[in-house]
Order: sequence, then C-alpha cells, then structure tokens
Amino acid sequence: MNDHYASLGIDHEATRSEIDEAFARERDMAWSDERIRELQEAYQTLADPFRRAEYDRTLEPVWGVPSVAEPVPEPPPRHRSRNPVDRLTQGLPHGLRVTIDWIVTIVGAIAIVLAIKAWVVNPYRIPSSSMEPTLHCAKPANGCEARFSDRVLANRFIYRFRDPKRGEIIVFETPPAARARCGAGGTFVKRLIGLPGDTLELRSEGGLSYVYINGKKLDEPYIGKNRRDSRGPETFNVPQGQYFMMGDNRSQSCDSREWGTVPRKNLIGKVFATYWPPNRISVR
Repeated sequence: MNDHYASLGIDHEATRSEIDEAFARERDMAWSDERIRELQEAYQTLADPFRRAEYDRTLEPVWGVPSVAEPVPEPPPRHRSRNPVDRLTQGLPHGLRVTIDWIVTIVGAIAIVLAIKAWVVNPYRIPSSSMEPTLHCAKPANGCEARFSDRVLANRFIYRFRDPKRGEIIVFETPPAARARCGAGGTFVKRLIGLPGDTLELRSEGGLSYVYINGKKLDEPYIGKNRRDSRGPETFNVPQGQYFMMGDNRSQSCDSREWGTVPRKNLIGKVFATYWPPNRISVR
C-alpha cells in the first residue's frame, strides 16, 4: 500500500491547507498518468477527516506489538520542466504561477507581433489615387475607383539581401521636400522607375508623357492612356545610392518628379501582397 503522506511529501501532522497546497504542487509536476492517480488517491484519503482517521489507524502497531517499519521506497525522480518560467516559479502557489504564466505568454505574443512588424512584414493602407488602378483607394476621394482602400503587405527585410529592382512597388519614407511640394510627407507607396546612375527623360508623344531610361523607352503596361499626364520634355539624373519613384496614376501623383530622388536608407520594403478587401487578395 502506498504511503499517502509520502506521496504528497508531507508529514503525519499536516493540516488541511498544507494537504491542498502539497497536492496542487505535486500535481503540476506529475510526470505520468499513474503518478496523477497516486496523488488523487492520497489527496482524497487525507482530505476527508473520516477516511484519514481510518487510514491513520492502519499505520498504528497491531495488538500492542510494534510493527516492523518497512523501508519506504524512494519516489521516482521528479520531471524537470524545460519551461524556464516553471522553474523560476516552482515554489510559488499554484494560482500565482498560473497568473505569471499568462502574463509572460501575453507579453511574449505582443513582442513577437511588434518584432514582425518592425523587421519582417508590415501592413499599409493606400490613402490616395496616385497608384490607381494598380492599387485602389476609397471613394469619394479624388480619382479613387473602389469602395474600400487596398491594404498591402510590405517585405521589410528583402532589401537587406538584394538591391531594389525597376518596376517594384515600394513603401518608403519621403524626403523633406515632399511635404513642401505635395502638402504631405511621411510614408508613401510608389513604383520604382529610376535606378542609381540612370538618366531619366520625360518625352511628350501625342500630347502624353512617356518615360525614357538611358535613351530607351520604358515599357509600362500598368499605365493606361487616361492615367498619363502631358509633362515633358524633362531630364533627371539619378545619383548613386538614390532611387526615382513615380505613381502609376501619373496625372495625380506627386512623386520624384516634384521632390527628387529617395535615398536607399529611406526604403522600407517591397509590396508583395494585397490582403484587403477580399476580392482584391493577390500576391505580386
């Protein structure tokens, strides 16, 4: 027969509250179903005053002859949790341990989300019509085509491993001149048109403006004729370490044509997916 006192790790004079605490402690560290059943049997016996009294009588000497104490086998080694929180809170009451575990879990989840947004992927909303019809903004704003603004995801780490490519849609921080020229600054979403060292020309053909890179006309299938403006002729030289950004809706985009190029350090990430609204979900 198991020694219920030894199973719970308490002495024969233990109070009810000590029995409760011992049961909660040992149950949390139980390593098998058999151990849990052993603890439950010990607790149910010792927590009931009548059953405990009956059990205690079985431990007393019979007919006045001292019983021969049998050696109590050592309990199997306790399972050591790999959770560092469990180790740090091992001696605390069960309720407090559960509370600490929840707090650590919530704080950890928040930290992971913030880390992902800061270094991996971050969502952005399209606020204006400068990238129509590639990326929609919501009516009734000027030039917008949709009921809801597109929401996109930007890969924040890709440019740590490779250079930006022409034609990619990029989230970036605008240079100071953007606020003065456009009345707005901060985070913009535009298409990368000019790379470092490029000579970029705007030429007027049939009353519409077309882009030439180093003397060659740039193929831009993402722009409709009704989205082009009539600027030109103009020439821009893109310095090393700088990038020339333009919106797909040229007639309503305030971009590098107005406030200049964007330094590499201002690039936040490449837009790789649209995740809202549902009918616009896509990967680029």
